Amino acid sequence: MSCQLPADCLNEIFEYLDDRKTLYSCLLVNRFVCKISIRILWRNIWNIRYTVTNKHRLRVISTILSTLIACLPNESKELLFKNGIFISTPTSKPPLFNYPTFCKVLSIKELYLIINGALEKITYTKDKNYLVINEVIKMFITQIFSLKKLSFHDGIYQNKISFTYFSGAIDCLKDLSELHCCSSLPSEFFYQLSKICHNLHSLTIFMEYYNYFPNELKELISLQNNLKILKLSAIHGCDWTVIIPALSKNSNTLTKLHLYSAYNDTLPISFIALFSNLQEIKILSDSTTFGKIQFKDFEKLQHVTFPKLQYLNISHNCTKLEYIMKFLENNGKQLKKFYINGNDHVLNLSIVKFCPNLKNLSIVIKYDELDTLRTIFNSCQYLESIKIWCGERFLGEKEVLETITKYSPKNFGELKIYNRSDSELLPEDLESFFISWKNRPSFTLIINKKYNYISLEANKENMKIIKKYINLGIIKKFETKDYKNKFFKNI
Repeated sequence: MSCQLPADCLNEIFEYLDDRKTLYSCLLVNRFVCKISIRILWRNIWNIRYTVTNKHRLRVISTILSTLIACLPNESKELLFKNGIFISTPTSKPPLFNYPTFCKVLSIKELYLIINGALEKITYTKDKNYLVINEVIKMFITQIFSLKKLSFHDGIYQNKISFTYFSGAIDCLKDLSELHCCSSLPSEFFYQLSKICHNLHSLTIFMEYYNYFPNELKELISLQNNLKILKLSAIHGCDWTVIIPALSKNSNTLTKLHLYSAYNDTLPISFIALFSNLQEIKILSDSTTFGKIQFKDFEKLQHVTFPKLQYLNISHNCTKLEYIMKFLENNGKQLKKFYINGNDHVLNLSIVKFCPNLKNLSIVIKYDELDTLRTIFNSCQYLESIKIWCGERFLGEKEVLETITKYSPKNFGELKIYNRSDSELLPEDLESFFISWKNRPSFTLIINKKYNYISLEANKENMKIIKKYINLGIIKKFETKDYKNKFFKNI
């Protein structure tokens, strides 16, 4: 007699499967297990495009689109048919599941890219593509019971999207917890959201090209009851000053604040002092400003204490280094993570002095300052991970590995290398390091490189060493990826 686990038990198990391949294989077990897997796989379909090679990209997005079209209500299908839009579906029969109801994330930009990519070889006008986009959005808005994340932050198509759908989206948007948007969206969009969404936990706002900030967006911000994460990105002269008063209601709830500026060196950041419960601060700026200090009023922040701050990420050109060091003196003791992308010997020594409890560190050290790395390891005894620039004017990969072997604290186990030149690591260098590491915690090695640099995996003998020590369990994870200068992940 067969025994079937209850649905809630299986769902709990599958939630811990961080492996899409395993979930895909579960689709073939039976209808019961298939439905649980489908719910998880369709929760966020928008990142599927990036999990495949370019060769299969078109097939993947075409499959997604045909499935969405199959799920459209009959009136939408008839509308597309009347307008001469014919998109094939996987089968003439109704879909096995109503897939859109499983979605918890809706990205208008990704939907736009999927539909335009899938219909690229079909001679439809852009207006017909937008008709498809609007009908699919309407289906999502009317059929998703509880959307968790809405992303709508690219203005190239905003005037082609109908916002009337949002007026009746109470069930869909009442539990929305994360919103990504651009300030240039029509005020009607923000007006509709402000009537429904009062419990956002995370808000990301992109301000681009012109300084337009509708009152309806400020109203939406001021109506939030428990905003915890705020990310503001201002480029091309845009300014976030106008929304600072709207944030006052969340002065005690906000725990994460990310600020990014490009081409603007007059933006204020001293308002950060309003948020005494911050646990994470990112202050980043574009490096194309040719040495200009981006945030001049950081001087006012250097004396402010954030008793709960654990994570600080700051661009070296944001302010004067003396202000950063004073800030570390006041806030460094409780820091667990600190990232800075500039090189200064005095600043590096201040990290050693003021931040003894760090677990993660990203730092730049010049080629002739290896002693600084030794001092960091000796002083930061809780350090578990470090990211270091290697090559050109910076430390060499071999000497970094040797220093880690001799001086890293007992819980250390992750090295991230940002290659600034071609890798010079030889197989014997890797072999020597991993032999010395066999009695330590499993090691993670992540290589970040610019596209024009050759990293260590280009050497086949290096990869044989890597695979050998993965099989022996000495290497926990090895990964190489192209370095991308992005402010926000998953934009």
